[in-house]
Amino acid sequence: MRNDQKIEQKLQIIPLGGLGEIGKNMTVVRFGEEMILVDSGLMFPENDMLGVDLVIPDISYVIENQHCLKAIILTHGHEDHIGALPYILKQLSVPVYGTKLTLGILEGRLKENGVDSGNLRVVTQGEIIVLGCFSVGFIRVNHSIPDSVALSIKTPIGMIVHTGDFKFDYTPVDGKMTDFRRLADLGNKGVLVLLADSTNSEKEGHTLSEKTVGIAFNREFQNAQGRIIVATFSSNVHRIQQVIDTAVRYRRRVAVLGRSMVNVVNISLELGYIHAPEGVIIDVEDIVNYPANKIVIITTGSQGEPMSALTRMAMSDHRQVDIVQGDTVIISATPIPGNEKIVAKTIDNLLRLGANVIYSRNEGIHVSGHASREELKLMHNLIKPKFFIPVHGELHHLFAHAKLAEDLGMSRDHILVGENGFIFEFTKERGKVVGRVNWGVVLVDGLGVGDVGNIVLRDRRQLAQEGVVIVIVAMNHETGKIISEPQIISRGFVYIRDASELIDEAKNRVSQALKTCAESKIVDWSTLKIQIKDTLSQFLFESTRRRPVILPVIIEV
Repeated sequence: MRNDQKIEQKLQIIPLGGLGEIGKNMTVVRFGEEMILVDSGLMFPENDMLGVDLVIPDISYVIENQHCLKAIILTHGHEDHIGALPYILKQLSVPVYGTKLTLGILEGRLKENGVDSGNLRVVTQGEIIVLGCFSVGFIRVNHSIPDSVALSIKTPIGMIVHTGDFKFDYTPVDGKMTDFRRLADLGNKGVLVLLADSTNSEKEGHTLSEKTVGIAFNREFQNAQGRIIVATFSSNVHRIQQVIDTAVRYRRRVAVLGRSMVNVVNISLELGYIHAPEGVIIDVEDIVNYPANKIVIITTGSQGEPMSALTRMAMSDHRQVDIVQGDTVIISATPIPGNEKIVAKTIDNLLRLGANVIYSRNEGIHVSGHASREELKLMHNLIKPKFFIPVHGELHHLFAHAKLAEDLGMSRDHILVGENGFIFEFTKERGKVVGRVNWGVVLVDGLGVGDVGNIVLRDRRQLAQEGVVIVIVAMNHETGKIISEPQIISRGFVYIRDASELIDEAKNRVSQALKTCAESKIVDWSTLKIQIKDTLSQFLFESTRRRPVILPVIIEV
């Protein structure tokens, strides 16, 4: 009876990140009292998250159920899939499974954050591991970073296939193609649920091979007369390899700039994922020893990040490299949505300094790492799932992917489009949304994790938009009498010297409010501060239609 009861238990898939957004990918797979966590990614802050460095998923549901958690499984080494782990592993002590390069990059991140890496477990593509009631298989797929895998997750009621980030590249840089046979075998045996990457679900056709970027690099290197500076994502190891290969072809030395770029290149060289002839890679300090037409610099900053090496070069603020007339700068990436303006500003600054900037996708110097619609169709036809959950994308991506599945013949009631926190529940015959768990985001600001919330962000926005007014009053605490005229300091609100009448009237309003309090024998400081704040806030809004942050300071004399 117990075994029958176990077979009838329901399977739950609970996304905590990655649905309705690009990044922050994290999914719980649960059966009864056992669960695994797939990926633990971060995303970069939106424009209104002032001062915030990173955004990671709220894992309160996982913490509450950590007695059920068997392991964390990683699909590949991009930050939107592993970037939250330096913070999460301070709260959870479980095995973390991933391929060699994925864990090599993660280990570097953990060391930077002082987190123990003793729970990392290396797996190989093609391997199957058993975690409680789950059997997890690692299937080789192509992406813009080596060692990427899709996952087959065998559960007591059926098979789940999670594609991770993927595309079908028939001429991969490292020669390792997607394991089509394994995917087809899974489809022939029967798959209950498919979770598939939706990032490029609105793009027709096929995504170009990464090798086409190498062809574009060859063209630009051939034409360049001076130094070549290539900016790309530090985790795009295949792209970095093609830069090195092209540099070798044109007898150039390669220097690497940017902390994350240096770390990934060193790890990839050590683990054998990047290959370079001896002497090709040099220290950045040594570039002065070579003619300009014999140098290539690989750097971070393709997204215009304020502190990145390329941005600092564009601002003439880098201590080692100055942009000079004749430099060729290749930005081998497209801006993440929201970064367009800062990338354009970086390009403008580079052009102003005399660089030749190559940045258009039409130049062929960047291709996506995600499957377009024809590849998604092939994945669906290989897997032939009973149920489908589109993942990894904003809502319009998820709905486009759902429509694609429907066009391929899948029943609409077997396609489940959801959002973060949804509980997708399955039996062998049914799949539906049955509720929602607590979910959300945790903001990382400097060394603070989670100490910046909505109230702090609201105050930061108000400070940024309206400024701050500080009111300093010296008072006799016992009598409540003002010892001297209130002093007003303005920052980001008005320039005091140009607004003397406004400031004088503000001082009068504060004095009147305090006088009224004294007559009413109100001497409690917190009450006095509220009176000052309310009085001044109303006056300033009536006078300027602005609401600065008002900070009353009472000095006891």
